[in-house]
Amino acid sequence: MNIEGIHHVAVIASDYERSRAFYTEILGLPIVREVYRKERQSWKCDLALGSAQIELFSFPEPPARVSRPEASGLRHLALSVRDIYDAVRHLAARGVACEAVRTDPHTGKLFTFFADPDDLPLELYQI
Repeated sequence: MNIEGIHHVAVIASDYERSRAFYTEILGLPIVREVYRKERQSWKCDLALGSAQIELFSFPEPPARVSRPEASGLRHLALSVRDIYDAVRHLAARGVACEAVRTDPHTGKLFTFFADPDDLPLELYQI
């Protein structure tokens, strides 16, 4: 098996329009395509994220997913940035709170956490 990388990460939003605005307007991810799947009563929006994508979905009345405290399963999605302080200022100016910037003791890289509209943990990691 020759895995080349991550193709996409799928996110189900409780409020599609709110999450779409967050990922496109606040995070600035461009839309690759957006379709309404009538048979599933679901929107699907593919967002470019470097060489990968985020698939943003809507479904009627999705159940809440536990993400804190440290539930098993996917822990968070980390986004790489060149200047973490610039990214934190960008988010703060748009009303998105970040934790304090910390240094990874193993790599020496800077990182912080914030959340999407459904409280999905997201990380900024300075490359």
